[in-house]
Amino acid sequence: MKLKKIVHIPLVLMMILLFSTIESGAQLCTGSLGDPVVNIDFGNGSGSGSSYSPPGYTYTSSSCPNDGSYTITSFSSGCFGNAWHTVSADHTGGGAYMLVNASYTPADFFLTTVTGLCPNTTYQFSAWIMNVLISPTGIRPNVTFTMETPSGTVLRQLNTGDIIVTATAEWKEYGFFFTTTSGTTDVVLRITNNAPGGNGNDLALDDITFRPCGPVITADIQGNNNKVELCVKEQDDYQLNAFVSPGFVNPVYQWQVSKDSGTTWIDIAGGNTLSYYRTPTSQGKFWYRLTVAENGNAGIPSCRVSSNNLEINVHPSPDVNAGPDRIVITGTRDTLHAIASGESITLNWLPSSYLSDPAVVNPLFTAGHDTYYQLTAVSFFGCKASDWVWVHVVDDVFVPTGFTPNNDGKNDYWTIPYLDPDWNATVTLYNRGGQLIYQVKGAPVNWDGKYKGVEQPMGVYVYIIHIPDGSPDRKGTMTLIR
Repeated sequence: MKLKKIVHIPLVLMMILLFSTIESGAQLCTGSLGDPVVNIDFGNGSGSGSSYSPPGYTYTSSSCPNDGSYTITSFSSGCFGNAWHTVSADHTGGGAYMLVNASYTPADFFLTTVTGLCPNTTYQFSAWIMNVLISPTGIRPNVTFTMETPSGTVLRQLNTGDIIVTATAEWKEYGFFFTTTSGTTDVVLRITNNAPGGNGNDLALDDITFRPCGPVITADIQGNNNKVELCVKEQDDYQLNAFVSPGFVNPVYQWQVSKDSGTTWIDIAGGNTLSYYRTPTSQGKFWYRLTVAENGNAGIPSCRVSSNNLEINVHPSPDVNAGPDRIVITGTRDTLHAIASGESITLNWLPSSYLSDPAVVNPLFTAGHDTYYQLTAVSFFGCKASDWVWVHVVDDVFVPTGFTPNNDGKNDYWTIPYLDPDWNATVTLYNRGGQLIYQVKGAPVNWDGKYKGVEQPMGVYVYIIHIPDGSPDRKGTMTLIR
C-alpha cells in the first residue's frame, strides 16, 4: 500500500482497506496485528468437558461423539464405520480440538464471554473449522459466528456458508474484524450451527483467537535487511526505523526487544519514536519491533499492534586454548594439546612447518627448533579468536649435578628444568645404600633433600629417568651439599 494513494482517503474507508475476504464473507486483517489476547486451543486433550459449550450439547469422553454431543480430543479415527475423516492432530499439530456431532435442531454449539478487551480498538477474530464428514451426500456444516455486547447488541456477524467436503482432513480459517466502542471491554462470542444433524453436519473446531489489528507498520534496519549477523567483539551501532501507514488518530510508539525469539517482549525505555538507535550489547539473539496504540491504550500491551520483527544476532567469539607450553627433544614427534569450540569453527595453525595438519585442533609436530605456534579459530559467522603455545626444543634432558638445601633461597631444591610433564616420565632417586628416597611420575621434579620429613645427609645420590617413548633410561648422579 503506497502512501501517496491513501493520504486523502477518509478514515472509515482506510480501515476497510486493512481487511480482505478469504472465504465467503470472511474478512481478516491485512494490516498489522498485535499479539493474541485470546487463544482458545482446547489444551492437550487430557481434560474433561468444556466450559464453552452452551446448554443442549453433552460432553462425552468418546472420540466419536453421537448427535448432540461433543468431545475434546487430540485424535479421532474410525468413527461410525469410517464415515468421518481420521483427525490425527489439531490445527497446529500439538494439542487438542473440539469435535462436534450436530444436534438434530440447529442451535448454538459454542458460547463464551471474552473479557478485558481494549476500548476503541479493532480486533481480528479467527477460528479454524474442519468438515469431518467424508460422504459428499451428507449434510454440510453451516456456521455463523456472532460477536455481541453483553447486552445482546450484535457488533459483527459472519456466515461460513456450507463447508464443503474434502478428500482429506483439512482445516480452514474463518474470521472477521470488529471494533470496540469507548465503553466496550467485554464481548460475547456465539457460534451457531445452522444446519440440522442426523446425517452429517459434523465438524472440528480449534484455535479461536482475538488479536488487535491496525494500519500497516513496517520496520527495517537502516542500511541492512531485516536480519543482521555480527560478532560480539566487532559490533556496530544500528538505527532501526519504522513506517506507520495512516489510520491512527493519536498514535503512541513503543519499541520492544525480545531475547527469547519472540516468546516475551520487553518495552525499551526511551524507545518512543519511529527510530531507535541500538548500541552494542552482549552476545545473544535480539529481536526488535515497534508497537503502536492509540493514546490512552498505549500502557496496555494487549491493545497494541506491532511491526514485523527485526533480528540482530550477536555471536560469541570461539573459545581457543592452544594448550600448555611444551618442551621437546630434537627430532621427537608429539601432539599439540589444544582445545577449541564455537559455532561451526574452522582452524588454522601458524606457522604450519613441522605440523602434520594445520587445520586440526591437535596436530602432530616434529621437534625442529623453538617455535611460537598460533591457533586461530573462525566461526561460521566470521568471529575469530587466537591463542599461542611455545614449543622449546632441547637436545636432551638437562639434569643439575647438585643442589644446596640450606634455606638461603638459592638452589634449595633439586629440579630438572626441561622435563616436560607430558612425557609422563618417572624420576627415581636412590641414596648410596640403594634405598629409594624420592620418586615422581608425570610431574615436575622438586626435591627438598628430605625423606619422610627427615633431612638427608650430604653426599652422592643416583637418579634414573624413565621416559616411556622407547628411548633408553637416563642414569646419573647428583650431589647434595650442606
